[in-house]
Amino acid sequence: MQRLRAIGLMAITAGTVICGSVALGQPGQASRPPLLFKEEWRLPKHEGAATDENTRFKPEVVTNERIEAKVYGPDAVVVRAAEHEGRIDLWNGLAASPVAVTLRDKRNYVDLTGLARLRWIVRTNAIHTLYPVVRAADGTLLVGDRAVTTNGEFVQVEIAFAGMRWYKLDPQKLVVMPEVKNPDLSKVDEVGLVSLQPGGGHGIAGSFNLSTVELYAKTVAR
Repeated sequence: MQRLRAIGLMAITAGTVICGSVALGQPGQASRPPLLFKEEWRLPKHEGAATDENTRFKPEVVTNERIEAKVYGPDAVVVRAAEHEGRIDLWNGLAASPVAVTLRDKRNYVDLTGLARLRWIVRTNAIHTLYPVVRAADGTLLVGDRAVTTNGEFVQVEIAFAGMRWYKLDPQKLVVMPEVKNPDLSKVDEVGLVSLQPGGGHGIAGSFNLSTVELYAKTVAR
């Protein structure tokens, strides 16, 4: 079983990957928002062995009563929960389409401007790539151009939302559409990650695993 290989934290900011500990705010600088929510996932209720079919994504995989998780994509129905390194994660390996996974605070919109951060323990296999995705307050799905790939290792990544280029994303097909200039990230309904590639099946093939996730952001009342 592999161990999480992140020395302190892998921070993805402004297109640059920085390994190390999170820098503390300096006097006079704005402070990072507090932890808004954390999700560690769990296996859905099932009988017998934890097969691909009986551990498929259901709302009950969410452990935090404050949030709900959603999946997008023509074949997102086959996303399943699995256990690796003592944690539960969501796996897209059997999906024959792109897949997005998002989280939604039931009581509030979230403000992703400034120093808001998304931290997620993820693994990508076989040059599979993840990108930030948000659902704006008006329902528009947007994908950012900041790529995440971990070369087959579980790594904690930190994503800053400033400085990205954003594109409209078709919510049914997950096809990238024209660029959206200066989208309003101060009032976001859902936030997550998307793969624009289909899964490659079991074994060392193209896929992602999405494990423990934390969101550091301010809230905006619904």
